[in-house]
Amino acid sequence: MKSDVQVRLLRHATLTIEIANTKFLVDPLFAEKDAYDPLPHSGNNIRYPMVGLPFDQSEIEQIINEVDAVLVTHIHNDHWDTVAQAIIPKDKPLLCQPTDLDLLKQQGFKNVMAVNDQLTYNGVSINRTGGQHGTGEIGKKMGIVSGFVLNDGTTKVYVAGDTIWCEEVEEALNNFNPTITIVNAGAPQYMVGDPITMTPNDIMQVANHLPSTKIIAVHMDTVSHAKVSRVDLRKELSAKDYLDKVLIPSDGETMLF
Repeated sequence: MKSDVQVRLLRHATLTIEIANTKFLVDPLFAEKDAYDPLPHSGNNIRYPMVGLPFDQSEIEQIINEVDAVLVTHIHNDHWDTVAQAIIPKDKPLLCQPTDLDLLKQQGFKNVMAVNDQLTYNGVSINRTGGQHGTGEIGKKMGIVSGFVLNDGTTKVYVAGDTIWCEEVEEALNNFNPTITIVNAGAPQYMVGDPITMTPNDIMQVANHLPSTKIIAVHMDTVSHAKVSRVDLRKELSAKDYLDKVLIPSDGETMLF
């Protein structure tokens, strides 16, 4: 029997989500291993992505052809990279936050839709949520980020995006009561400032706030300023009896709900 919802982690925050017979590609980072210069102010000289995709170029093309739309939470290069911009057809529907609409159009994409609050696409209701990409001055410099809730009337998938645990995430959990919550983990951190995505403690806050949601933790083992690996996260969650509440998929892994 076919699953109602399928979530596949490709790498980092790049996902495919199939819901209501509609397939979304989220935050494509399609470059080969070591394609990009080290991130500035990260305290190391490690190029990224630190790992390759778990399949070859032909499967990337197949994925792009199969998806109905691309969902871009924000336009940092590790979520919307130059390779994705080059190889995704310019007429492929893109869904984005309002602040990114003009730039995506300037990049030549012809079918860009901003989610101001809510829109319906192919029978899937899509609500935009807020977030905080860090704290203080670093958070301000990281810019505006969004999450999105995909709802087919039965299952609600909350893609939290690049955010820490904050009031906006709490509000999204309260307002939408998501069945599945996808969080960007890894706790990346520059030489100055606090983590800019979720730490293990942040993820545990999500679990505590909405015990009914199934959490999927992604966004690890790909960029060099991330401080928490999958191994680290499993260890911390296990030590505090949260491991059964959080799925930590490998690159390429598909989860059925």
